[in-house]
Amino acid sequence: MNWTDERVEKLKKLWSEGLSASQIAAQLGGVSRNAVIGKVHRLSLPGRAKAGGTSTATRTPKRATSAPRAPNYASRITATRTVTRQQGATMLKEEIDIDAIEEVSYRPAANVVVPISRRLGLTELTERTCKWPVGDPLKDDFHFCGCESPDSSPYCTYHQRMAYQPVNERRKAANRVA
Repeated sequence: MNWTDERVEKLKKLWSEGLSASQIAAQLGGVSRNAVIGKVHRLSLPGRAKAGGTSTATRTPKRATSAPRAPNYASRITATRTVTRQQGATMLKEEIDIDAIEEVSYRPAANVVVPISRRLGLTELTERTCKWPVGDPLKDDFHFCGCESPDSSPYCTYHQRMAYQPVNERRKAANRVA
């Protein structure tokens, strides 16, 4: 296979457009990926940034936050993890920054009605009462909610929302932590 002036110009154009060596080889035809890489080196074409990230020299510095934080979130740890991912037939290693601690902002719902607890003891519970425990079981003021609960549920509507989360929210919370 000969590198004609036409093919070299097309190689330069495709390389500057950001195509991979495999893609360039496919468009040129009759040439392998390694031949494209070799020709790029011989032509001293400028390199490109690694896929999926930025080089450490071109990273922008982290901004310092001037707003005061709650004591729980006084420090934030940023760790760098090397991960391997596949792009086409090539395995790439890249370093990514991850936040070890994620800030959680609490926004209370606007129309929350907290039921008034009937303060039932264990022996006073029935199939139709809420069995949500309130307080420390070792203390004298320990009791159960005791409000009306719908069929086939151990909790009232309010405590059901606290006890049961939709699957999607659990997955999102697990992904944020991992």
